[in-house]
Amino acid sequence: MIIWLAGIPVGIYAFGHAATQRADAFTAADKMSKPVWLGITGGGLAVLALFRGPITIFWIAGLVAVLVYLVDVRPKVTEVQKGSSW
Repeated sequence: MIIWLAGIPVGIYAFGHAATQRADAFTAADKMSKPVWLGITGGGLAVLALFRGPITIFWIAGLVAVLVYLVDVRPKVTEVQKGSSW
């Protein structure tokens, strides 16, 4: 139950982060477009909220989708928007 509840805030954060970023930052970071990532993180969040418990394969897939955004896409998009450190 605790793992299930912990997945929901992670999904909310990922979706919120994707929603507040500029659309051109995704393409500049050589990632899929913003609407695609909003769909992936939103779908992942919906699956995390609907399927109760980490036992289901759907819940795991939703968590993986959200974590891929947080681990792979988020740092690149943030780096692009931050600009060069030179």
